[in-house]
Amino acid sequence: MVTVEEVHKAQRVEGPAIVKAIGTATPPNCVENGKVISVVACNISGDKSMIKKRYMYLTEEILKEHPNICAYMAPSLDARQDTVVVEIPKLGKEAAVKAIKEWGQPKSKITHLVFCTTIGVDMPGVDYQLTKLLSFRPSMKRLMMYQQGCFAGGTVLCLAKDLAENNKGACVLVALFGDGAAAIIVGVDPVPEVEIFELVYTAQTILPDSDEAIDSHLREVGLTFHLLKDVTGLISKNIEKSLVSAFKPLGISDWNYLFWIAHPGGPTIFDQVESKRKSVENGLKTTGEGLEWGVLFGFGPGLTVKTVVLHSLST
Repeated sequence: MVTVEEVHKAQRVEGPAIVKAIGTATPPNCVENGKVISVVACNISGDKSMIKKRYMYLTEEILKEHPNICAYMAPSLDARQDTVVVEIPKLGKEAAVKAIKEWGQPKSKITHLVFCTTIGVDMPGVDYQLTKLLSFRPSMKRLMMYQQGCFAGGTVLCLAKDLAENNKGACVLVALFGDGAAAIIVGVDPVPEVEIFELVYTAQTILPDSDEAIDSHLREVGLTFHLLKDVTGLISKNIEKSLVSAFKPLGISDWNYLFWIAHPGGPTIFDQVESKRKSVENGLKTTGEGLEWGVLFGFGPGLTVKTVVLHSLST
């Protein structure tokens, strides 16, 4: 009879988790920023945000039918829920199908499904709906995550890394819904032609003196957000600590030679830290072109910082 230790050892794998494919999808309606938009009945300025366009499901017809959606502090949760509960699984499917196609392997090889979204809380969850839409086997191992906020991307990568590295033969499909949808496939077994990044290291920390810096609350009016004015300052003062902790073991101390993937909440954080100046001057892309090592940052409620160290396999 085998021992528990032997069973446990057989489940572990050697080597880091690898991002093998990425797929994305957006809602159908593209609206230019920086002008008065009749669809949302407000003026959205892109001068400071550097956002050029937004994708949304809302149309003028939907807003005429549900005027409370655009009325300040008016109860509109039911109308919002009726939309997102239906549309989030569809958009997740679109992104997942693209990722699976890029991966080039049969979807029967996928062993785990992780779905993360801040909105659209429902039971059964989006993980169940996506399993049905993609005709996955009923025994698929699923995990549904809600209310992660702007560090959700880092959270799901941390989870996918742990699942892939601690379950031999695991192949994890991660679907993430925010302003659009993204899907990635993570595994350990090397297939060089479909490898993008190695997930080398992950970390999470709560920044000091950041209570109530970023809050979000679900109310009858929908999901409300509250940000302190000094969120940018809190992050910029502490971001280097996360970089040192993550990259010191690798002997890396020049942040200009890293590619960056971040959800910072705005460009002023990078302006203050001046972390990617040399990359811009050299004409290198923050997605990793020409650079071997990179960092993924997510900043969200808490104020929480998620850090993921990436090793590019396409340099």
